[in-house]
Amino acid sequence: MTKLTKPQKSRKRKNSEDQCSPSPCSSSKSSKTAKLTTASSNDSEPFPDFHRPTPEECRTVRDDLLAVHGFPKEFIKYRKQRSLNHDNNIGDEDDHSGIDPCKESVLDGLISTILSQNTTEANSQRAFASLKSSFPTWESVLAADAKLVEDAIRCGGLAPTKTSCIKGILSSLFQKKGNLCLEYLRELSIEEIKRELSCFRGIGPKTVACVLMFHLQRDDFPVDTHIAKTLRWVPTAADVKKTYLHLNRRIPDELKFDINCLIYTHGKVCRECSGKGSDKPKKEHSDKLCPLLCQSSNAI
Repeated sequence: MTKLTKPQKSRKRKNSEDQCSPSPCSSSKSSKTAKLTTASSNDSEPFPDFHRPTPEECRTVRDDLLAVHGFPKEFIKYRKQRSLNHDNNIGDEDDHSGIDPCKESVLDGLISTILSQNTTEANSQRAFASLKSSFPTWESVLAADAKLVEDAIRCGGLAPTKTSCIKGILSSLFQKKGNLCLEYLRELSIEEIKRELSCFRGIGPKTVACVLMFHLQRDDFPVDTHIAKTLRWVPTAADVKKTYLHLNRRIPDELKFDINCLIYTHGKVCRECSGKGSDKPKKEHSDKLCPLLCQSSNAI
C-alpha cells in the first residue's frame, strides 16, 4: 500500500463555489461555511407569520405515508441505530439489509452520499460496492490515479465529477487531520459538525443533513423545496436556504427522520407531488389519491 505523506501547507487559493475539489476550512470567513451556519443557527425566523407545518400536520403526514408505504426497508437499519442511540424504542422491525450500521464509518457514509447524487439508489449502491472492492482503504483511493477511481464508480454516473470531489475530500481531510477518519464528528455538536463538513467543496447542506441523520443519528431535515411547497409548509417564494431553516424549526425532532424517509420513498412513486407529472399513472398511486396532495387541499 502506498504510504501517504502529509503534504506541506501551500498558499491559500480562491476556488469557484461550483468546483468539486474541497479545501480545508482555515477560518470562519469561508463563504460556504458562513452560508450554512446562517441557515442553521440564525436566531431570526425566516417566516415569523407563517405557522405551518404544525406538529399535528407533521404527524398526519407521517401516519398517512406509513399507511400507504409502510416504513421503507432500506432505511430500517438506520432507524434501528437511532433507536439504540436515543433509547426511544422506535420499533422492532426485522433488518433485511444484511448490514450492521455500526460497521459503517462516517467517512463511508459521506462518500456513499456523494455517490447517490443524481442517480438511482441501485446504481449508487453498485458504485460504492465497486469502489470498496477496487480499493480496500480510503488511503488507496487517495493514492490512486483518478481514471482508475472513475472506472470503479462509472456505473453511478458523473464519474469524473464525483471522483474529483471524493479525492479532494480525502486530500483535504488528510492535510487537515493527518489521517482519513471522520469518527471525531460523533463527539461534536450539530453546529460543529455542519461547520466541519461544510469546509469541503462539493458538500452542500442537503448532503450534510443526510450524514447527520443517517450516519451520525442526529435530528436534521434535508430540504425538498418542491414538496414543502406542495404541502404549503412554506411560502411560494421561499428559497432553499429559508425552507431549510423554517422546516427544521417547525418539524418536531422526533418526526424528522421518519418524515424524510417516507417523503423520499413517496416521491419515487408519485409523479404529481414530486414535480414529475405525467399522463401515465405510476405504480401504487394509479388508483388512489396522493396523501400529500390531500393534505395540501385540506390546508386551503
